[in-house]
Amino acid sequence: MTISDRLLGKKNVNGHPHIEGVQPAAALPGGEVRITGNGLRPQDFRRPRVRFGDIEGSVLISSDEFLVARVPAGASSGPVIVSTNGNTSNAHQLRVAVPIAGNLHPVTNPALDAEGNIFVTFSGSRGQKVDVAIYRIDTNYEIKPFLPNMMNATSIAFDRVGQMYVSSRHDGAVYRVAPNGTVSTYAEGMGIATGIAFDNAENLYVGDRSGTVFKIGKDRQIFVYATLEPSVSAYHLAFNAKGELFVTGPTTSSFDCIYKIDPNGSVSTFYRGLGRPQGLAFDREGNLYVAASLAGKRGIVKVTPRGEAALQVSGQGLVGLAFAPGGSVVLTTTDSVHHLSWDIQGLSLLPESAA
Repeated sequence: MTISDRLLGKKNVNGHPHIEGVQPAAALPGGEVRITGNGLRPQDFRRPRVRFGDIEGSVLISSDEFLVARVPAGASSGPVIVSTNGNTSNAHQLRVAVPIAGNLHPVTNPALDAEGNIFVTFSGSRGQKVDVAIYRIDTNYEIKPFLPNMMNATSIAFDRVGQMYVSSRHDGAVYRVAPNGTVSTYAEGMGIATGIAFDNAENLYVGDRSGTVFKIGKDRQIFVYATLEPSVSAYHLAFNAKGELFVTGPTTSSFDCIYKIDPNGSVSTFYRGLGRPQGLAFDREGNLYVAASLAGKRGIVKVTPRGEAALQVSGQGLVGLAFAPGGSVVLTTTDSVHHLSWDIQGLSLLPESAA
């Protein structure tokens, strides 16, 4: 395109569409992406065609300089191409998450053990008894029942020696689960236990639906660590490298907060402006990733340490994430699990010798 073309409103006079960018740069099937460029709408004002690899997606909004398209089922990572007036655009790469398990009911982050196996809940509605409470997905993506007979399994966490802990929002307890599936009660009497997370000193933190965060020492003594607003459930917890605890709890508002709790238990607002923020995790650079809506768009939102937010992965129904080895991430929706190659290294709170 010549300089004179750009001065004329970036119109593509040769009739060929041109893609300048695709945002966000990653998506789940069913997620929406915004394609910017020029010459993106046919001259007769019909909708353009958008292909994700060899599969055509649906166009929701179109204009000459941008369009919004939905990633189709079956799409994989690869080129995005726009076609108008019999001409095709340049290709632009999009990462697409791969579905690896369905017919589940996670309500927060998945969890990975030291071998890379994925554990995810079938939590069920409050008080619902299900045949299998937790499933195990191995590194070949084979899914098998792992834990039966737990009501409303909610959040899963591993300690530094690989021992699993699970909260139940049915009875308010936290259970310890042996590798063979044997269950024992680790702590109870904490209201409606939801999110759980370990700090680097191996203390366990438990969120309650009423906004209280409990701290359980290695000797199993329970303390009230911090208290949020009573209307905000401490449903999802994650630590950063500084030992600060970050908490989300979705409400009916479209302007929810991420809370930060310092090592002394003082609560502050880290970021405000998300819709139904849920599971969260940190990368090694200190950026926080949270399953939420930003400006009405659902997906995985990145919030920098300076509080700058941007949508990184587009996808409906996302409730959690967990970084996996090799620069990838496991994503959970309300009924399924996806894997995304992402080139982002997740934070490990364990010492290098134990990580």
